[in-house]
Amino acid sequence: MKQELAVKRMAELGHDTRMSVYRLLVKAGNNGLPVGEIQEHLNVSGSTLSHHIHRLMHAGLVRQERDGRTLYCFAELDALKEVVNFLDAECCTL
Repeated sequence: MKQELAVKRMAELGHDTRMSVYRLLVKAGNNGLPVGEIQEHLNVSGSTLSHHIHRLMHAGLVRQERDGRTLYCFAELDALKEVVNFLDAECCTL
């Protein structure tokens, strides 16, 4: 993993709302969550949530899938594992 990507992912997770979104999606597991449920859990406006989800998607931390009229979000756990592995390999060796 390149440092720039690790920095981007960590920066996106460094925002309170984005971290809250990601934590909800991790807890949801393979089922993901509809955008409406995320909005209810976090009590944020639709436009604010859309902005934060877009940033997480751009960093490769979240993906979306449509099922009929419902838009589901899923945490990309491998993306976070890549960051952790990068930190372990590059920053935490003695």
